[in-house]
Amino acid sequence: MPSTAKVKAKSKSRASKPRTSATKSKSPAKAKRSAAKPALLSGGNPQIAKAEGEAPVHAYIAAMPGWKRDVGKRLDTIVVRNVRKVHKAVKWNSPFYGIEGQGWFLSFHVFTRYVKVTFFRGTSLRPVPPGASKHKDVRYVDVHENDLDEAQMATWVKQAAAMPGWNP
Repeated sequence: MPSTAKVKAKSKSRASKPRTSATKSKSPAKAKRSAAKPALLSGGNPQIAKAEGEAPVHAYIAAMPGWKRDVGKRLDTIVVRNVRKVHKAVKWNSPFYGIEGQGWFLSFHVFTRYVKVTFFRGTSLRPVPPGASKHKDVRYVDVHENDLDEAQMATWVKQAAAMPGWNP
């Protein structure tokens, strides 16, 4: 076992060394992990850090597993085609769509067997989306494989974007 004096000397010599950019760089293993695909959480939902803009939403969609990625791409396209100046973000591991200054009108989340689309003012949409919620204004649509009604979704998106959104 080393003496206390030797341990203190080693500690001092390490502490006195200035950190250079070479000592701050990522190890090869850490660099690989940061370039790797995002982790998939319960049900296959991608774990993406909170961020505003196109890039994190596209990263989320790219990380969606299997057929759900196509649903994510189609939902994103429907929103972009029907809402001028849409604002995008990833929050709580889900893409959010809104209008700057009006709040969020739509979000979606990956589950094992479907993608759940949330309309924050869904009870005001016509027809009202089928999925009930504990929150009085919120309604859901569960999209299963080969089950996205793009025309109906576009109608709901246009209506939802035209009304005040949710501001957490």
